[in-house]
Amino acid sequence: MTNMDQMIEKVKWIPNGLIHFMEKWIRKLPSVKKEINKQTESMASDLESMVKPYSGEFQSHAKLPESGIDRSVILDELKNISALEEKRWKDGLVSGAVYHGDSDHIHFLNEVYALQSQNNPLHSDLFPSASKFEAEIVSMTAHMLGADKTNNEVCGVVTSGGTESILLAMKTYRDRAWAVNGIRRPNIVLPVTAHAAFDKAGEYFKIKIKRVPIDENYQADINAVRKTANGNTICIVGSAPNFPHGIVDPIKEMSEIARERGICFHVDACLGGFVLPWAEKLGYPVPEFDFRLPGVSSISADTHKFGYAAKGTSVILYRTPELRRYQYYTIADWPGGLYFSPTFAGSRPGALSAACWAALLSMGEDGYLESVKQILATAEVIKQGINEISELKLMGDPLWVIAFESKELDIYKIMDQMTNKGWNLNGLHKPSCAHICLTLRHTKQGVAEQFLSHLKDAVDFVKENPSESGEMAPVYGMAATLPFRGVVRDFLKQYLDIYYKV
Repeated sequence: MTNMDQMIEKVKWIPNGLIHFMEKWIRKLPSVKKEINKQTESMASDLESMVKPYSGEFQSHAKLPESGIDRSVILDELKNISALEEKRWKDGLVSGAVYHGDSDHIHFLNEVYALQSQNNPLHSDLFPSASKFEAEIVSMTAHMLGADKTNNEVCGVVTSGGTESILLAMKTYRDRAWAVNGIRRPNIVLPVTAHAAFDKAGEYFKIKIKRVPIDENYQADINAVRKTANGNTICIVGSAPNFPHGIVDPIKEMSEIARERGICFHVDACLGGFVLPWAEKLGYPVPEFDFRLPGVSSISADTHKFGYAAKGTSVILYRTPELRRYQYYTIADWPGGLYFSPTFAGSRPGALSAACWAALLSMGEDGYLESVKQILATAEVIKQGINEISELKLMGDPLWVIAFESKELDIYKIMDQMTNKGWNLNGLHKPSCAHICLTLRHTKQGVAEQFLSHLKDAVDFVKENPSESGEMAPVYGMAATLPFRGVVRDFLKQYLDIYYKV
């Protein structure tokens, strides 16, 4: 047992709040600091080779070249890099990440982007088409998510992704709470499984995050939500589904708590917004989660996931225009003229909005129904297969984001063995588990069977070689067991430093 292991064992019994208080000065102790540096430097060294696999294979450019490089040379290098990277996702070995991936679909979106490459919604006088694309994207998404069952005031904006959609919604509720209710110390109530973007919003906008536990079904604990929300709560959040376990929170019950207390309620459907409506039409047991529920005041849904648009678009929807106006930024006395923007960015790639608009139109309702039908059928095969591996256990009853754990083996070592076989799964913790988010790439013939065969082999290998460790098992093991969160956060910052290293 290392000094680090002994330290962890000694502090396990201490409450989390006290651990965080103690961490600042404990980490200053020379012996502790030395051990932490030793552990993290070793892992960082291993990570650098993983983050920078092209070192020595392709020329690096720390400075601008004295003379411009021929375009054909640049294109050839990009083709070589793409060829190295696309095999795994094309073969369906990746969790999430690439959601459609069909060559014809990609080519179509690339054609649309090329036609609109100069479009900038900031200059709507030059590019009025941007208004057409974005307004119609919002309207199509809103109608899919229950707007036609309400007074049809539902509105929204197009954003750069799920994180921006969430940040904008939380900024909106903060500003509204200040203006309407005079709340100066706002908080948001959300389950521990809610996306990390809400924590980012709390840090950026000085909103207190009040997380509540989940129950045995991996859903937000309703009683905890009821007890935690108070007079300073500006928003309650539910996920449809949550990222870790693919489980839909009890949105109806949560939104009713919010409605009864006059609190706004946000549904994070970034992952499920373009799956759940079609799963419901196909007869799957999907609970109500959208604007049909009167307590729901906003929904985020990612068009660049299962909407099959190019990466870089999402939609944030509000029940009323009055809510949306708290999101906008305007300034009327700047010497540069009148300035206004609906999102955080000023200039934006209008070509992405055009490609998103084109993706939604080309798919249509029948396209989304068929894609969801295929994904959920594949999910049934994989869930059944995991259930037949005695060392693994499914987390709840998910539809297509399938999380699993092991009470007998190190799940991160199993994940590393899957990586060695070419798979890219998502590692999770609290509790320790892994998941695969199924996409159209996994519906290809034989992919589900290959996944289950490799998973069984990985489990058998870890059983026979319990001391064998891979690249990521030590990292996830540290994150899952180390009580000092600051140490893990510092390591993640070190990872980002490596990412930007030439």
